[in-house]
Amino acid sequence: MATREAGLLPDPWRRATVHMSHALTTLYSTQGLDRARTLADAAVRDACGGGSVVVRARAHALQAEIAARAGEQRQAQAALGLARYDLECDHSGDPAASSFSPGHLRGFEGVCELYVGDAARAHDRFVKAAGAMVAPREQVQRAITATDQALARIRMGDPRSAADLLHECVLGMATTGGRVPSIRLRRARRELRPWRREHWAVDLDDHLMDVLGS
Repeated sequence: MATREAGLLPDPWRRATVHMSHALTTLYSTQGLDRARTLADAAVRDACGGGSVVVRARAHALQAEIAARAGEQRQAQAALGLARYDLECDHSGDPAASSFSPGHLRGFEGVCELYVGDAARAHDRFVKAAGAMVAPREQVQRAITATDQALARIRMGDPRSAADLLHECVLGMATTGGRVPSIRLRRARRELRPWRREHWAVDLDDHLMDVLGS
């Protein structure tokens, strides 16, 4: 349905945003990476033919994340390079100038480091990304970044610190809502299963149940 609706939009950059939203929800469904990659590729094609360089940067960044999740380091870095190039262009008159920023890009860089790089570097990217996203409209993206930061802490061998951060994410989710942050939070919690009997992990589960009912 989303793909059909996207085809009715007159401007390619608007179609690209629909494809990206569809790709994100698909990325966390049982359809896996292949379908999400197809949608991200469609977003890049439309963005390249549209009137927003900023949307093109966002599409390339999403393409990079999907490549990284598939273990494709070279492809992920190439797509990130294109996203950086797009953000360095002149955005005067861009119809979606505020939809993607260097702070957002740092979050994507962190995800790529998380899957095909170094967890400590990923954590650093997430800290910088969260610090740059302070506007009220960026709260949802900030919550997503914080859950990714918790994943980096787990992979750095610090699960308890990750749980402390996830408590903050639960509180943020109670305010912002959103399907993608909620899915990211649950996935991060599953990474803590090896420590599920620790009192701090039990406390996190109780918090999740109280606030999100999950």
